[in-house]
Amino acid sequence: MNDIWFLVWSTIRTTFRKRSSLILYIGLPIAGILVSTLIYGSPGQTELRIGVVNKDHSEMLAADTIGFVKGLAHTTIANVTEAELKERLASNQLDSGLVIGEGYSQSVRSGNPDHITIQSVKGAQVTSYMKSMLYGYIDNVTAIGKIAGGDEAKFKQLYDSYHRPDFKLTAQTVNDTSSTKDMSNQSIGFLIMFMMTSAVSLSELTLKHRENRTYFRIISSPINARAYVLSNVIVNLMIMMVQIVAAMFFMTVVFKLDPGVPVATMVGILSLFALASVSLSLVIVAFAKSTAAAGALQNLIVTPTCLLAGCFFPVDVMPGSIRRVADFLPQNWVLQSIHKLQSGSSLSGIWFHLAVLLAFAAVFFLIAAYKFGRNNDTRNFV
Repeated sequence: MNDIWFLVWSTIRTTFRKRSSLILYIGLPIAGILVSTLIYGSPGQTELRIGVVNKDHSEMLAADTIGFVKGLAHTTIANVTEAELKERLASNQLDSGLVIGEGYSQSVRSGNPDHITIQSVKGAQVTSYMKSMLYGYIDNVTAIGKIAGGDEAKFKQLYDSYHRPDFKLTAQTVNDTSSTKDMSNQSIGFLIMFMMTSAVSLSELTLKHRENRTYFRIISSPINARAYVLSNVIVNLMIMMVQIVAAMFFMTVVFKLDPGVPVATMVGILSLFALASVSLSLVIVAFAKSTAAAGALQNLIVTPTCLLAGCFFPVDVMPGSIRRVADFLPQNWVLQSIHKLQSGSSLSGIWFHLAVLLAFAAVFFLIAAYKFGRNNDTRNFV
C-alpha cells in the first residue's frame, strides 16, 4: 500500500509541477461556469418606452385605453404629437408608438374597432407584448359594444360593471429560477466534458511512461503493474474530486448560482460519474497504441458524446432518434438525474439512474481489464 501512495504523490507532484496543469485541470471547469453565466445571464428587465398620440380627446374610451397601456408592467408612457412620435422613434428615444385616431371610441362602441395603430422601427420584438395585452382589452370592450347594440345607456352600465368587477384579483410576484437552472445545468455540462478530458489526459501518463521507458524502470522495482495502474486511477479520482468541489464552490459561492439540488447530493452524483470517466479513459488507453492515438480517440469519443448527451444544449431540442442515442451515454444519465432532482424528485426516485452510472463504470473497467490482458503490447500493465 505504501508503494501505491508513493506513486500517487509522485504523479501529483510531477503533474502539477507546471502551472499550465492547474489551468487545465482546475481553471477550465471554472471558465466553463463563467461562459455559462455569459450565455444565459439575463441583462435584467428593461422598460418599454411608448409614445402616445391621442386624437380622440373628448372620449372616455380613448383615455381608458391609454390608462390600460400605462398600467402594463415594465412600460413608460409619453404623450407626444404625431410629428414628435416619428422623430423620437427614429432617434431611438421611444421603442413604440400608439396612435389613437379620431373616431376610435365610437368604432369600439359599435363593435368594429378601428382608428388605432401601433408604430415601431424595431418590429415585433417590442410591439408583440403591447399588442397581445392591448388587443385583448379592446376585444373585451368591443364585446360589450356588440351586446349593447348601440344603446349608450346599456353600454355605459356594462362598461362600468366591467371596470368594477364583483371579484377581486390579487397577484403575487415570484422569482423566475429558470435562467439560474439553465446556467447551472450548462455549467455542469461543461464540467462533465472537462472531467472526461482530464481523465483521459491523466490515464495517458501510462502511455507516456511506456514511450519514455519510465514504466519499465518502475516495474523493475518492487512495485508491480497492478499497483502502478491503481495509483493512476487514484490520482485520477483525486483530481476529479478537486474539480467537482472547486466547481461547486465557484458556482454557489462566487457566481451565486442555485443548482436547485443540495451541493452534497450534486457532489455525490458527479463522483459516480467520475468513476465512469476513469473507467472510460482506461478503455481509451487500452485500445490506443500511443499517446497520439489516445488523443485521437479522445477527440472522437469525448466531445461528440457530450454533444449528443446534452452537455452543450438541452437534449429535448434534438430529434427523437438522437435522443435515443443519448440513453446509451453516461453523461446523459447524470444530467437526467440532476433534472429530476430539480423537478422535485428525491434520491430514491433516481436510484435507477445511479445504478446505470455504476453499471457504465463496471462495464468500462471490465473492458479495459480484458483488453489489457489480451493485448501483447500492454499486458505488462496488469
